[in-house]
This record gives sequence, C-alpha cells and structure tokens, in this order.
Amino acid sequence: MKSKRGGARPGAGRKKGGTNGLTIESLLSTVQAKAKGQSYEEILVEDFLRSRDAGDGNLTQKYHHLILNKVAPTLAKIETTQGDEAVEQRQQAFAEALKALATIGQTNAR
Repeated sequence: MKSKRGGARPGAGRKKGGTNGLTIESLLSTVQAKAKGQSYEEILVEDFLRSRDAGDGNLTQKYHHLILNKVAPTLAKIETTQGDEAVEQRQQAFAEALKALATIGQTNAR
C-alpha cells in the first residue's frame, strides 16, 4: 500500500506561467508612490531621525543596525598595492613550483 504522505499531488504547486507576486522593485515603487515621491532612503532617514528625536533608544538602535548593514558593505574598500619586489618574488615562487612539478612528472615516468 502506498503512503499518502509526500510526493506530487494533482493541482499542487504554482500554476504554469505564475510568478512571485512581490518583487523588490514593485515594493520600492509602491513605497515611493505612497510617500509622495520620496525615495526609500529619504523615508528611512526621516524615520530614523523621528525615532531619535522621540528618545526611543531601542528603535534608534535598530535603525543604526539597518542603515549600517546596508551602507557599510558599500563603503568597505581594500586597496592593495604590490611593488616590483613582490611581483618578482611571486614569479620566482611560481617558477620553482613549475620546476618541482616537472621533476615529479619525470620521476614518475621512470
């Protein structure tokens, strides 16, 4: 006897041609339309300032986390510079690694 748990069922799942009803773009455009042309960023800043002015420390902290999590990754930049000496050292290490691989191939062939 076959169990009635799990597996495909007639009529289950999303219908063909159906899409997810909510997208980020539609959500942000709806917010902007309802906010009389303000962008989401402007609304976020206003709400943050309002919570700070009201003295709501908990909500202000949540806005800090939200803003920093959104903004901080775009600000984080790491610059690396390599001098000629570092490039030469890497080239030498690569050449030595190639020699080692070549000798391994010759040793195994014998």
